[in-house]
Amino acid sequence: RIMRPDDANIAGNVHGGTILKMIEEAGAIISTRHCNSQAGEPCVAALARVERTDFLSPMCIGEVANVSAEITYTSRHSVEVQVNVMSENILTGAKKVTNKATLWYVPLSLKNVNKVLEVPPIQYARKEQEDEGKKRYEEQKLDRLETKQRNGDVILPVINPEPHTVGYSQSSLIHLVGPSDCTLLGFVHGGVTMKLMDEVAGIVAARHCKTNIVTASVDAINFHEKIKKGCVITVSGRMTFTSNKSMEIEVFVDADPFVDEPRERYRAVSAFFTYVSLSKEGKPLPVPQLL
Repeated sequence: RIMRPDDANIAGNVHGGTILKMIEEAGAIISTRHCNSQAGEPCVAALARVERTDFLSPMCIGEVANVSAEITYTSRHSVEVQVNVMSENILTGAKKVTNKATLWYVPLSLKNVNKVLEVPPIQYARKEQEDEGKKRYEEQKLDRLETKQRNGDVILPVINPEPHTVGYSQSSLIHLVGPSDCTLLGFVHGGVTMKLMDEVAGIVAARHCKTNIVTASVDAINFHEKIKKGCVITVSGRMTFTSNKSMEIEVFVDADPFVDEPRERYRAVSAFFTYVSLSKEGKPLPVPQLL
């Protein structure tokens, strides 16, 4: 689809969150299609994890984004999807790859959202492809478990913070999950969550350096638990590291069941985003060091 002004920041660069949302939509479509390709209980594929994603080149208003997805591995209960994003300047015909991402999905029953169904196997061109996929599956499963175990941190407000400190730029966004945010099962689309996370991380980066900023990469995004329609989610971000040209920002998503739910607040998603600061000409600028 063509990139419009509401997809971009004030400098005309497309938000990283917009691209992440398109990537997730492509992954969800192909995974759900595959998991329903054989006779059995109908299901919807839910996003469990996004591996590191690099933003290789900025995308601008007026360019056309082409998002393509391919299933590269299936385990008994999960699907690995490789997604590529290409931008096209329709005035000149020039094309460039802007993103490559790997996503993991699990099929959830339409009748029982807590039931994970089995995934139809795919045919591999070579035995090595299956072995490599199994290795990636085991690695992401272990990393997701380790990330969940260190998810006790909270981001607290700081009174009168000094410039260029963590407290000065940290930011939060509160969002009530509505029907348009959700899948057929009544849980939030992974792409909606990632778009909000990128928005908060971008605010943190902009507050820190006071310039135009763009998403450079996203470390693994782990979806620890589902977020239900009617929840209030708090998306919080804080600066964790700066180099000469980049900023690392940690982002949490906490969910508060709001309607007919006695459950306490819980950590739903976590990730690290990396941003770079750009001049008006699109050249990288030095980043103020984090104190």
